[in-house]
Amino acid sequence: MNWHPHTISLLGIAALAAPITSQAKIYVSIEQAQVLLLPNQLLTQSPILISKGLQEKLRLASSIRHPFQGDRIWKAKDGSWFVVDEVVGKHEMIQYAVALSPSGAILGVEILEYVESYGYEVADPAWRKQFIGKQANDPIKLNQDIQNIGGATLSCKHLTDGVKRVVMLYELALKEQSSKTK
Repeated sequence: MNWHPHTISLLGIAALAAPITSQAKIYVSIEQAQVLLLPNQLLTQSPILISKGLQEKLRLASSIRHPFQGDRIWKAKDGSWFVVDEVVGKHEMIQYAVALSPSGAILGVEILEYVESYGYEVADPAWRKQFIGKQANDPIKLNQDIQNIGGATLSCKHLTDGVKRVVMLYELALKEQSSKTK
């Protein structure tokens, strides 16, 4: 008996065997986010060394296990801060930026790059607006003071935890650095 597969069958088998890939969606560059979040500000890159102790405090405050990189921090002339961080969405990394006022209040959050197939709604300005004005003493917790988006729960949770980590970074390290330069 000879087996003769149909062309459509071969296409189905090929589709199943093909690797699943996702396309990175770049929303804004770091430079564009700096202009959006801190317009008319001269920013100076101000990397800091993240000690094991600080890393552990940030992990406890935010539940983010992925280590924070201290090389993507900028300070504005007026004392504001611009911090780039990344967290895992569901499977892939979400790169985002947070601008903080000189007192540590969130001025805005921008999504820089989002790779996941689902949950991209976290890039919606209306959702990100919930963070504005929050500080380290605010809960910054999903379903507490930050609303969830159905179908994007993990991205919402991890991004919310990441923003909490950035405000805690200010509270634990940048705030002290601000007071030294005054």
